[in-house]
Amino acid sequence: MALPETLLGLLEPVPRHGYDLRREYDAQFGWNRPVKPPQVYATLARLSRDGEIEAVAVERVGGPDRTTYALTPDGVTHLERWLAEPEGISAYLQSVVYVKVMIALRSGRPARQVLDAQRAAHRQTMREVTARKRGGSTAVAVACDFTLFHLDADLRWIDHTAARLDHLAREVR
Repeated sequence: MALPETLLGLLEPVPRHGYDLRREYDAQFGWNRPVKPPQVYATLARLSRDGEIEAVAVERVGGPDRTTYALTPDGVTHLERWLAEPEGISAYLQSVVYVKVMIALRSGRPARQVLDAQRAAHRQTMREVTARKRGGSTAVAVACDFTLFHLDADLRWIDHTAARLDHLAREVR
């Protein structure tokens, strides 16, 4: 996840402090991997140092000071450039699952067990993501669909590879 750009995007509509940004990040994007507070504050410090955000207020609410940040014109430019640039495409030619299958085959271990275990893990994750999708908003559904479609593609690869294991094993040995 591109944390600096995500924080810029969350700051664009209204100035906020780190606690609010972390809470919003976790609610929108962090259900599977919440952001740690030190990551947020270190990122805010870098964005401030680079002139992409600025402190607009400091308040104390029964604890440590809370600095409220706002986007600067440089931050808007950074955010717009990031939104306009397509993400790099990863070919997944060296996925860990592929490597495990090949190592199992090379060593004479049962590669089918590797694939079966991975299939079971994928299906379990799909059940969890589907349950999350059922009770969520459209934004949650779209995020869950992204994950589900990738897991489905992985399952097709697992099934396709399992069907060719005998031939693949002969080639590897």
